[in-house]
Amino acid sequence: MRRFRRLRSGEGIRRLVRETHISRKELIYPIFVEEGEGIKLPVESMPGVFRYSLDTVDEILRETDKSGISGVLVFGIPKHKDEKASQAYDENGITQRAVRLIKEKYPEMLVIADVCLCEYTSHGHCGVVCGHEILNDETLPLLAKMAVSLAEAGADIIAPSDMMDGRVSFLRRALDENGFINTPIMSYSAKFASGYYSPFRDAADSAPGFGDRRTYQMDFPNGREALREIADDIDEGADIVMVKPALAYLDVIRSARDRFDLPIAAYNVSGEYSMVKAAAANGWIDEKRIILENLTAIKRAGADIIITYHALEAAEWLEEI
Repeated sequence: MRRFRRLRSGEGIRRLVRETHISRKELIYPIFVEEGEGIKLPVESMPGVFRYSLDTVDEILRETDKSGISGVLVFGIPKHKDEKASQAYDENGITQRAVRLIKEKYPEMLVIADVCLCEYTSHGHCGVVCGHEILNDETLPLLAKMAVSLAEAGADIIAPSDMMDGRVSFLRRALDENGFINTPIMSYSAKFASGYYSPFRDAADSAPGFGDRRTYQMDFPNGREALREIADDIDEGADIVMVKPALAYLDVIRSARDRFDLPIAAYNVSGEYSMVKAAAANGWIDEKRIILENLTAIKRAGADIIITYHALEAAEWLEEI
């Protein structure tokens, strides 16, 4: 009889033969920066997460810097929104100013800039709208302008999340033509139209004003299509590809890991975070244990990079597993 329990008999031996390990350097923390002053606004549906203005954001940046994780994914929330998302690519837009501030104060902190129009449009969709149709090709030049402006501000990585067809090649060309040939693109390649995003839309004021995003984000039952999306983004020049959400799509992460050799990011999204926090607040789960188990599952599935709102608390615990 094979005795598997021999290697489970104590913590020391369990740690010795443990197959999956997470490093703090594999974690990225999303932050929300809002136009205005004196703002530290709690996101009610995401306990422990806040929206900051530029004069208060250093509080969370200091904590991030001390945590030992690699960096932040920046989302900006402007005061002014319009149909053309003009604040998305304004050199003095809130996100551009936030990137400059972070790189000035914490030059070694990795700054990933999300590229999408939804937080900046009056209608809340990720592209240019005509009637109730989201136009693909007309959106690409605006995304390119946004990408270049964020690279100019100092972003280390450009991360398009809009799910317009062909946007990776369009952004790669724009970045190269403007001298940013060494700026990587982390593409939200397999981004599903998911119910897990609802708390984020509270945090970023980005809920669509009509309809939904199912004409451009992926239909959640489709796993094989996700691999085609990833393959196309790689062909178009993506340096890192992403699966979003993470926990409900571990099979997609695993399939992508088996097929592609690029770095794979997974976004442990707001709804996944909020469900853990709500269950923990009710005393139904051991919060620390569940967070570490979830993050380990994402890593075990094949992710190299984990974007998570748990990053700062997890960084304190990772040496324990």
